[in-house]
Amino acid sequence: MKKLAFLFAAVAALAGCEKADDGVKKFVVGFDADFPPYGYKEGSEYVGFDLDLARAVCERKGWRFVANPINWDAKDMELNSGSIDCIWNGFTMQGREDAYTFSAPYVDNSQVVMVRADSAISSLAGLAGKIVGVQTDTPVQRALSKGGDKESLGDTFSALIVMPNYNQAIQELEMGGVDAVALDVGVARKKIGDKPGRFAVLDEIIMTETYGIGFKKGNEALRDEVEAVLRELAADGTMAALAVKYGIEPASLLLK
Repeated sequence: MKKLAFLFAAVAALAGCEKADDGVKKFVVGFDADFPPYGYKEGSEYVGFDLDLARAVCERKGWRFVANPINWDAKDMELNSGSIDCIWNGFTMQGREDAYTFSAPYVDNSQVVMVRADSAISSLAGLAGKIVGVQTDTPVQRALSKGGDKESLGDTFSALIVMPNYNQAIQELEMGGVDAVALDVGVARKKIGDKPGRFAVLDEIIMTETYGIGFKKGNEALRDEVEAVLRELAADGTMAALAVKYGIEPASLLLK
């Protein structure tokens, strides 16, 4: 009987969403707290497009939503240890397909280059000889680095500076520590909206990618539960309304 009880406990842990003391299931979302408009801190509250979507899923499922800010470099450890149930925070699928059980892609996202508004850089070619900042462990960082799909572009830079998060990269851009930042278009638009007249985005894009919710490899059961509600939120207009709220182009939404 003890072995059977242990087996049931193990299965429950793999399924995710542990129960709180009052019996209500907890859904713990791991996210980067410096990644607006998808997940960030505003005052004392964690907000963002993805976090609001996760809250909406929990409301419909009767789960307790828990926002757990994580060190991005430790995201795999957090997920595999069970500290979080998923990674939901503008999480790029490309290049990670074999490492996670992903939801269907729900946002089409481009990687762009942001410069200061007074910069003479007007094209990707203009980045030659310049210092470009990027966040660590992101697809665009890997693409621009040695062996990446965009290595030929990265080779033209005088340096590719890898930083812990986009807030630091953009601060360096504002202070002149870097000449440009390669980043997600949604993040760029949010920063431009927060500080009008300070920054601009080049017309040319580096690459296009899609966002999905990343679950522990093999956890299809939890993925299917969450994705079913996500599709409901897309169909009833909730997702589009949140996109507008956070300055994300509704046309970039992949679930309708």
